[in-house]
Amino acid sequence: MTAPTQETPGAVHETIKRLAAIKPGPYRIVSCYLKLEPRDKTRGKYLIKMKNRLRDALATLAREPLDRAVRDAAVADLEAVRRHFEDPGLLPRARGVALFAARPLDLFEVVALPQVHRSRLAVRPLPLIGELVALEAEFGTILAVVCDRAGARFFNVGAFDVVELPGLVGLTTRGGKFHGKQIGGRPGKALGAAGEFNFHNRIREEKHRLYAAVADRIFHLHQQHPISGLVVAGVGVDAAGLLPHLHTYLHDLVFGVVRLNLKDVTPAQVREAALALRDERERAWERAHAEAVTQGLATRWAVNGVEATRAALERGQVRTLLADGYGDDAGIDEAIEEALAERAQVDVLYDERARRAVDGLAALLRFRR
Repeated sequence: MTAPTQETPGAVHETIKRLAAIKPGPYRIVSCYLKLEPRDKTRGKYLIKMKNRLRDALATLAREPLDRAVRDAAVADLEAVRRHFEDPGLLPRARGVALFAARPLDLFEVVALPQVHRSRLAVRPLPLIGELVALEAEFGTILAVVCDRAGARFFNVGAFDVVELPGLVGLTTRGGKFHGKQIGGRPGKALGAAGEFNFHNRIREEKHRLYAAVADRIFHLHQQHPISGLVVAGVGVDAAGLLPHLHTYLHDLVFGVVRLNLKDVTPAQVREAALALRDERERAWERAHAEAVTQGLATRWAVNGVEATRAALERGQVRTLLADGYGDDAGIDEAIEEALAERAQVDVLYDERARRAVDGLAALLRFRR
């Protein structure tokens, strides 16, 4: 049993609506979130992780007091999930994927995701859609701007798509190089030097006017639809030329600068570059949150450890949940689902320095007990 991978916002929203409408019944639903970042695809690491979770899910099913028909259907769904992920041709070209399966409901939905908090799998009476619902709001919109002397192209990178916006065309001086005039068959040195200076000065002015226009467009786009991040791209030393022209409060939104060619760059390349820079920014966020936990422990505005964090979740205290991205404790997966249900921010740690500060789970609190 296979299904097309949902990758457009409209298709994903329809999938969420269908999943949210499911009511408990005589069946179990397999919910799976799988990280597919480059490091996860190396030597099939994602498949090893998934097979471990499938094994644990089968063991849990064997212990539950379920009717045989319900258990057999759930086992068949887990087998279908395994077969799906064993076929590389069925994997989306994305950094994550969510899959929901329940044979009694004729359900097998696959959703490509730009990120997954942590690879996990569960068999429950209802689908686990908290991460799917929260993703679009958490991801926001990244504005990517690719520019050179010829103009600029703008791309809105969202959780599920990338859309190119109307661009700008620069006013470029004709001719690629300056050629000095000759006087009496010989190059005119004085005239040539002045002409060359004027030529290059004109080029600089054109660039500055274009950068100012691009910065103004970014400002207005942000006013119309606030962005969560900004990626600047270009070729050579001019790639970062736009940065000094940006409005001051937009500087904090800059994820970084990448090398992309204005003329032949594709939306897919823009999206991949934006996601890579967002990953780098997330590692910095992880370190900042881990440091906040260390400082908050002394003032009781933070807790550390699986038991203390789960207790804080039960009391509704958690503002930001920090979870070890590599820990094997099943309680970590449960805590992520609880935090998503409480609309708390979830920050799964993959940065080594940040992980050392957290004992499996930690949290920044909304209020002190």
